[in-house]
Amino acid sequence: MEGYAQTNKGARAPARRIAACARPQGFRRRLLAWYDRHGRDLPWRRTSDPYHILVSEVMLQQTQVDRVLPKYHEWLAKYPSFEALAIAPKATRYRRGTRSATTSGRAPARHRREAVEKYGGALPSDGETLQSFKGIGPYTAGAVLSFAFGQRAAILDTNVARVLFRVFVGRGNPKAHQMRKRLWATRKR
Repeated sequence: MEGYAQTNKGARAPARRIAACARPQGFRRRLLAWYDRHGRDLPWRRTSDPYHILVSEVMLQQTQVDRVLPKYHEWLAKYPSFEALAIAPKATRYRRGTRSATTSGRAPARHRREAVEKYGGALPSDGETLQSFKGIGPYTAGAVLSFAFGQRAAILDTNVARVLFRVFVGRGNPKAHQMRKRLWATRKR
């Protein structure tokens, strides 16, 4: 069909709209404008506390938002900081009632000692140091840098990858290793 571009699921989208979005600055502006209108109001989006953001990112890695919400509040009520987590007995950190639906809070607990001992109870504000913490990779480091420290740091989760693939690539397997590498490169623009 003339004037339309094929997307990866066979749906048709206006070619002009995709072409206009293909420029990174225009795409970024349109995406942020969409978010301003439709973004969900979530508690971790109303804080710049690096610990709170790390807790949310760890919990959200494999779990739906609706399941994370009550566990996020429960975890932070019990362990509002790395210091509080560091002094809590191990048995209470892993009790069934405090577990998230994914990692049982192990990652924040794992990071507590390093954050308290090396960084005065805080997370460092540079990506390389953040990624030196066991279990913090490029995505989580980027999320903490962006949301907690206001730094320009790209992230690539499943939803971001799907959008970048549809707008900038359009063909191939979006889940293939080489495609993920290409999408990580695209998100840095």
